[in-house]
Amino acid sequence: MIKTVPAAVVDPFNQLSDQLEKPLAWELVGLSPTPEEEWQRMRSFLGLDQTDLAAMVETVEPLFKRGHELVVGNYDYLLKHHDTAVILGWEQGADPAHLAERRRFFTVWLARTLGLDLSDDFARYLFRAGQIHAGHGPRQTHVPELYVTGAISLVNATFARFLAEEMPGAAVIPTALAGWNKLLSLHLHMMLLGYHSALALDSGDFRVKVAIFGKMRALMGGQELSLALPTGAMMTLALRKLFNYFPQARAEIFDLHWLGGERDDATGTPWFTVEKAYCIKPMWRVLLNGRDLSYVGGPEIVVSPGDEISIFPPGR
Repeated sequence: MIKTVPAAVVDPFNQLSDQLEKPLAWELVGLSPTPEEEWQRMRSFLGLDQTDLAAMVETVEPLFKRGHELVVGNYDYLLKHHDTAVILGWEQGADPAHLAERRRFFTVWLARTLGLDLSDDFARYLFRAGQIHAGHGPRQTHVPELYVTGAISLVNATFARFLAEEMPGAAVIPTALAGWNKLLSLHLHMMLLGYHSALALDSGDFRVKVAIFGKMRALMGGQELSLALPTGAMMTLALRKLFNYFPQARAEIFDLHWLGGERDDATGTPWFTVEKAYCIKPMWRVLLNGRDLSYVGGPEIVVSPGDEISIFPPGR
């Protein structure tokens, strides 16, 4: 005698099978603003406008005239200050090759600053500079945040001294210095955005490998990297860390859309909010230990020590 299985028993399995065969278009929320977005937002907040810029232009030439002095004096100061000398490994004197590298880096930044470069490309440059100061550069020198902030303040003070010496009593100086202060604050903000993205990538109880393939290698600077996660963390956190560190890669793998909703403020009054959501593009694959997130319910799965994340573009 052949027993028939009730339909109620068969259907759930079939439904589950159907779900597993259909890729889920999962999304990622809670990412930090891109450097370009934060650059424009902070500039608007600071009110860096044409009046500021016009005054700053009048002071570019005297500041440029003293540019070499500023670059050399900056590293002389760091060498004489015990804590920064230790950080740079210069307790017994500056390494000539290292000093030359840092002077070149500083000179490029100064030239773009005095050229009043307000481009999105410069925003990305400053973001990366922040990551380098967090120990993510070729020499892996980690500069504490205190000295990143302090260095910008010292440049601001030096600008004021140079202008007082080169343009004594000039009526434009106060307005120009206000503008330079806004601009240098903007630079610091962008550097700290990159700095904190690097710290976050390294913060956790264990590290996992991320393997990168195809066009993503050019955007993310290599074939693999590692990131740190706290115990019990989900893939959501791993992906946030990854794409906060590599914001330039978001447009390749995700489509951007907006989520709307209502929240209550402190008085209980509802108000409408929108939030960015990054939805995985068709044919892109993000895997955890070989399992495609689009077939296992999305990134809300726990990552454990020894796991490996892989990112494949279409066609792989």
